Order: sequence, then structure tokens, then C-alpha cells
Amino acid sequence: MSLIMNDIKKGIQYAFQTSNNMTLAMSGSGHTAMECAVFNIVEPGESVLVAINGIWGERVAEIAERMGAKVHTLFKTPGGHFTNAEIEQALAKHKPVLFFLTHGESSAGLVHPMDGVGDICHKYNCLLLVDSVASLGAAPILMDQQNIDILYTGSQKALNAPPGTAPVSFSERACHKMFNRKTKPVSYLLDMTHLSNYWGNDGKPERIYHHTGPVSGFFALRESLAIIAEMGLENSWSHHTEIAEYLWKGLEDLGLKLFIKDKDLRLPSVTTIAIPEGYDWKELLAYIMKHHRIEFTGGLGPSVGMVLRIGLMGYNCNKANAAMVLAALEDALKQCRKSKA
Repeated sequence: MSLIMNDIKKGIQYAFQTSNNMTLAMSGSGHTAMECAVFNIVEPGESVLVAINGIWGERVAEIAERMGAKVHTLFKTPGGHFTNAEIEQALAKHKPVLFFLTHGESSAGLVHPMDGVGDICHKYNCLLLVDSVASLGAAPILMDQQNIDILYTGSQKALNAPPGTAPVSFSERACHKMFNRKTKPVSYLLDMTHLSNYWGNDGKPERIYHHTGPVSGFFALRESLAIIAEMGLENSWSHHTEIAEYLWKGLEDLGLKLFIKDKDLRLPSVTTIAIPEGYDWKELLAYIMKHHRIEFTGGLGPSVGMVLRIGLMGYNCNKANAAMVLAALEDALKQCRKSKA
């Protein structure tokens, strides 16, 4: 099992494009890695800055608040993104120890620009925490090159493994903050002092029992990381982009409006459609499920009532599926029209 875990670590290092020693997979979903990062980096009373432009920023702000941090927020409505100047202004004002940004905001279908953000954070002696659950493997992210201090993802999106494991990596800067705390992290299960040993990252010869990890989940994660390594990250990124662009053109040909207007800011793995005028979005989804056996979803958190969302990622990301989606939508638009005016 230790050898399997070592392989997983190498696979995550490749997928994240990092040489960080403190690289591992959490025993749990993406939220586990999210909480692990906040709990280990931040101490009660410290300042945290959270960029909120969808549901994931909202979650991190609540997690940080629950463990006693002073939480400051940068806010945009779903679909909005933050300029580096806006981020720098907030960092200078609030002087946080940690800044959180979502790379793949799946509730809005937005992929956030990352270049320069890490440099700005380091200028203000702040660590950068990034959520790439919906984007890793589908859109480019380069942990070391972009100076990201803590990066995490989930196993079940473009990595295509079953849910229940969450890759995460910490830079040396993050480790220095994490292992020089005055107080213990609020969670024993997520305490990186123990987890670093569990994953063989602390330089000690013996791994001491900490918890029972999801063994079957680790086997599957190892295989999914092997598949993406064999395919090549660049090929995975271009494949997701190609299928997304095919879908986007088809949606526009149906007269639908894509929620994210700037093509460069669209998340390839999760496409968001502005709810078409004159339609009940719940009726559209129910019709497609009943007559085509395809599950679309509405918005999530703050984007509820604003968008329809289509996920094409990993094994599911191919032209045949995109074509099925377009045919189902075309049928639903003909059958479900609310106003005939």
C-alpha cells in the first residue's frame, strides 16, 4: 500500500506540475482537502481573504469563519472574475495570511486567470490557496510556475476516478507556516503533522497508523493518474477544449446564449447556458431526463435560477455525448416553450 501511495504522490506531482514533497491525497472528497488547507494554514484570529464569485468561495469563507479566522471577502456575482489589481488592493488592505481563489468555478462555468496572482500574494507575504476540483485535467494550471502555495482537486471530475479521494499539495512556504503553528489544528483527522507521516513525506523511516484510508479509492486514483500521465496533460487540456468548443457552437446554433461571454474564461469541463427567455428551467431539465435519460442540472448556490449546467469531463467528454446533449436540448426547446408570443 505504501508503494501505491508513493505512485499516487508522483501522479499528483505530474498532474499539478509541481515538485513539492508535501503532496498527498486526502481520505475524502474535495471538501476534505479544502478544510485540510484552511485548518492547517490558518490559526484563530488570523486574517483570511476569500474571493467569492460562486459557491466554492462561499464555502471556504464559512469554513474559515467556523475555525475562528477573521474573514474578508472579495465579491463578484456568478460569472465575474477578479483582476490582479483588485486582488492586490484587497491584499494590501487586509494583510491576510491566506488568499483563496477558485480556478474552476463550476457553479458559474468560469475558469479564472491565474497568471501573476501567486506573485502578488508573495509580495504581501500571503499564501495562495486554489481550488481546481472542476478544472484539473480540463484546463491548464501549473502549480510551481504560477507560484500557487496550496492546490487541491477532487478525484471524480476530469481525473475520472470514483469520488472519495482528494489530491492536495503544499509548497515549502506553506509547510513553513503549517509546521510552525502556535496552536494545534482544530481537526485531528486532517492534521498535516500526522498526514505527512502517513504519506511518507516527513523523512521518518516508519509510517505510523493514523486512520484507515479508502484503499479501493486509492487504487482507482492511482490508475486515473496513470491514465492522464499516459495521455499527457496537454492532450487532456486540448481534448476538453475541443469538445467544449463543439458543444458551445452547437448551443449557439440553437439560439442559446452562453453564460460566460468571454470564450477564454469558459470552463471547458462545465458549460453554463443562460436560461432562455420564456422557459421554466426545471421543466426543461425534467423533460430531458424523462425523454432522453440525460441529467443536466441548474445552478448551484448563488447561480440557481441563472443557468443550466452541462458537465463533459474525463471519460464522459466526447463528441457523441455532446451531440446527444444538443439533440436533447433541441427537442426540449420545441416541447417546453412557455410563452408562445
